[in-house]
Amino acid sequence: MCTCISVMSILHTLMEKEVKVFTTKERYELENNISSKVLAFAFSLSAEIERSMISSRTKEALARKKSEGKRLGRPKGKLSAVTKLFGKDDLIREYLDKKIPQSVIARLLNVHRLTVRNYIQTRKLQKPAP
Repeated sequence: MCTCISVMSILHTLMEKEVKVFTTKERYELENNISSKVLAFAFSLSAEIERSMISSRTKEALARKKSEGKRLGRPKGKLSAVTKLFGKDDLIREYLDKKIPQSVIARLLNVHRLTVRNYIQTRKLQKPAP
């Protein structure tokens, strides 16, 4: 995330190199003069204040939901009923019986290897090693 100070340092560097900066929405032209520097500072400061306000509103809403007893985030330890691998148990078992590595199975099924691993563990598709 860019801060007001980093925006100002970038603009300062550009202005020192006599690069003109144009704003698209308001059509301002920022050059190496005091009024442009003040304007750029005002823009970056207002953007930083807005980001801070959004962050605080989000944190307040999450705290309120938590105090109401609602669980935040994904349910832990549960596999979604519908995944990309849902209904492919027989195919995965067949691959496992042929000793095909989980990473290769993942590539064949176009999913991440950890998705395959978690699916196999949750659905208990792999036979225990003797």
